[in-house]
Amino acid sequence: MSMRDTDRALVQAATAVAKLRCRSDRHTVAAAARTAAGRVFTGVNVHHVTGGPCAEVVVIGAAATQGETELETIVAVGDRGRDVLTPCGPCQQVLRDYFPSIRVIVGPADALRAVPVAELLPGE
Repeated sequence: MSMRDTDRALVQAATAVAKLRCRSDRHTVAAAARTAAGRVFTGVNVHHVTGGPCAEVVVIGAAATQGETELETIVAVGDRGRDVLTPCGPCQQVLRDYFPSIRVIVGPADALRAVPVAELLPGE
């Protein structure tokens, strides 16, 4: 699927959070998600020796605390200049379970695209 201007803005939002908040080994990935109404939520991962939640899961929780239950598009961006990251397997499953029609922005910086989360899961 092609990228919309709102998708590019979402990547920029996640990138800005990564630059501002991912300055230690505790927070290495930022994520941003948008609702159909255009509301944007951001978050960072919480890295810990036990693992800790990924940025995508933190964003889901942030949206839920504000009463949002439908996310339309999500993207994760790595710290220290890393680009867009594909969600890990468990996050792909969480996204699919919570938001079956969510679009996930993936790909290299020069070829970003938004794809349905089901396309990322094996066997879908």
